[in-house]
This record gives sequence, structure tokens and C-alpha cells, in this order.
Amino acid sequence: MARPAEQLKSIVGSGLLSFPVTHFTAEGALDPDPYRAHVTYLAQHKPAAFFAAGGTGEFFSLAPGEYEDVVAGAVEAAGGRIPVIAGAGHGTALAIEFARRAERAGADGILLLPPYLIQAEQEGLYRHVAAVCRAVGLGVVLYHRDNCLLEADTVRRLAEACPNLIGLKDGHGNVEHLTLITQKLGDRLVYIGGMPTAEVFATANHAIGITTYSSAIFNFLPEYALSFYAAVQEGDTDFTNRALQAFFAPYLAIRNRRRGYAVSIVKAGLRAVGRPAGPVRAPLTDLMAEEVELLAKLIDIVRTAPRLASGPAPTTGRVA
Repeated sequence: MARPAEQLKSIVGSGLLSFPVTHFTAEGALDPDPYRAHVTYLAQHKPAAFFAAGGTGEFFSLAPGEYEDVVAGAVEAAGGRIPVIAGAGHGTALAIEFARRAERAGADGILLLPPYLIQAEQEGLYRHVAAVCRAVGLGVVLYHRDNCLLEADTVRRLAEACPNLIGLKDGHGNVEHLTLITQKLGDRLVYIGGMPTAEVFATANHAIGITTYSSAIFNFLPEYALSFYAAVQEGDTDFTNRALQAFFAPYLAIRNRRRGYAVSIVKAGLRAVGRPAGPVRAPLTDLMAEEVELLAKLIDIVRTAPRLASGPAPTTGRVA
């Protein structure tokens, strides 16, 4: 049974979040067994919650049946210990269809991705988000990015109209905009850092009250991801500054070489650590061989260096 919305909100805000990649065969078919094994592996490192079939999970390339299999696989692998929040998106009708499939598959919540293609006025976005919230009984986290940028008053209206709207995940990166939202809504929502390679924004976001984020590198460097998260929470800028210089800056240099690499580089990282997840699906492209080699060398430096975290990762405070 899905966790109540308020309970899910509390859990999501209590620790580092993970969004697993989706595994495909060399021919591009869904590969469910390795996917479940990967989620099981990540669960051993105790993230606060999973975002299944999200952006890094290539939601945009999944057929509806595949999507439901991915969500169900994550739910099975999480074993009730860690909440599963499923990505859902496209136009309103399809977003509702995906959200209902996620609910049927046992997800605890929905991450509502931006609608497909079009730019819309605030009233249209309001109606879109409200329709999805009303279609399911699950807690909903709104992904604030791209063509779904909501003004603070629109978010307030949604929070008043939709009791199961529990959070806002920010992938826009505008501190002024985000501050206005957090000041107007207060603790009505949980706020999540959702920029690609969220660690780069974590310290700045923490300063305005966004204390959690979803980590892509958790897929292939979970211990390092947890160490960085702990350092952010503790204000250990010595560690975070060194990590940004030694790992994240060169990682970004590879990621920023081509469009779509924010997802592709995560799968390359998994190959580098011996936990391959297969290729990305079109329209994404995989890293070039020399880029994979650069990434592997960077990961080796992190894996062989002394642990620099200032202490153990904080407990997530999850409620069973």
C-alpha cells in the first residue's frame, strides 16, 4: 500500500534521493532483471527515496507497458523499505494514464515531468498539474523546469487546491524564482534540488532551505554521493570544495560536451565501475570511447582516494 502523502513528504525531505537508470539490452530492449538488481544494490545504501522512470531513467523513451514494468520492478526491489516515486509526463491525458499505471504498479508517489513540447500560460499549467493530482491518490512532486515554470502564486493555488501535491523539484536553477516560491509556500511543500549533477548546486540551495536533492552519481558512486550529501548538511565546505574541484568540475567538462550527456554519462559511469546498464535509447547518444576512458580515470581517482567525508551520512529518518 502506498504511503500517505504527508508521510511521503516527510521521508523525501529527510535524506539523499536516488534516480536509477533504466537498463536496456545491447539491442535496446528493456532488461528488467538487471534493473531490479541495480535498484536492490542502491537500496543497500539507503537513499531516502527512489525516482523510478524519471529523466535519468529515460521515461521519455519508455512505452506504457515498459514503464509499468519499470515502476513495478523498482517497487519490488525496494521491498517496501524505500518509497518509489514514478516519473509521469507528456500531455495531460497521457500524464494521467502514466500516473494511474504507476499507482497500479505500487508506487508511493508521482514525479510530474513537464508537459510535452508546448509552451503554456500559467492557467494552462495550473489545469494540467491539478488534473494529474486529482486523478490519483498518490503524493505528487512537481518537476519545475523547462516549459513548466510556475510563478509563486500558481504554486500557491495548486497547493491549496491539491492536498496530495507534496513537493517541488527544481530543475530551473533560478535562485530568485525559487526563493519567492519557498517564501510564499513555506513548509507546505518539500523542496528538492533537481538540476543535472545536483551536487554543484547543493550548497547554494541549502542556504535557501532546500536541504535535499536527487543524485545521479549515486548510481555508480553511492558512497561518494552520500559523503558529499553529509558534508553539505554539516557545512563542511573543505570537503565539498575539494570534491567540486577534483571530481565534479572535470565530470561536468565531459557531461557538457554534447546534448543529452547528463543521462548518457551516468550509464557510462556504471560501465566504468563494472555495473553496466546497457546503452541509452535514441534520441540520446552514448559517450564516445575516449570520453568513457576519461570518465573511468576520474572515477578511479575518487574510488582509490582516502574517504574525505567529515562523518557518516545522516540517517534518513524513513518511516516503514
